[in-house]
Amino acid sequence: MALQDKYQGLINAAQGAGISDLTVAEQDEVLYVTGTAPSESVKKQLWDLYGQIDPEMRSGDLVLNISVAEGAEQMYEVKAGDNLSKIAKNFNTNWKAIFEANRDTIKDPDKIFLGQKLRIPS
Repeated sequence: MALQDKYQGLINAAQGAGISDLTVAEQDEVLYVTGTAPSESVKKQLWDLYGQIDPEMRSGDLVLNISVAEGAEQMYEVKAGDNLSKIAKNFNTNWKAIFEANRDTIKDPDKIFLGQKLRIPS
C-alpha cells in the first residue's frame, strides 16, 4: 500500500485523464499501472509526472504500462531540418496524409515552421 501512496498523484492523474481499463496492482514491492490513454499527449503527461516523482527513475518500484488507443491522434512539434516527408517517415505514413490532417494550419506543404504543432493521423 505504501507504493500506492507514493504514486497516488500519478494514479489520480491517470483517472482524471480518461485512461481506460486502468488497473493498479502491487506485487513483490512493485506497483503496476496499466491502461490505455486517449492520446499520445496524455501518455506523455503521465510519464512526465512519473519523472517528477522519481526523477532518475532508479527506484524500480513502478511499471508504467500505458498504451495509446488505436486511431488516437498524435501530435508532433516541428524541429529544425524537418519537412513533411521526413516527419511522415518517422510515423510510418506519407506527407500527404499529414498535410491533409493539418489543412487548417498548413497552406503550402513546403512551408512548415519550427515549433509548429502537427496532427499525425494514425
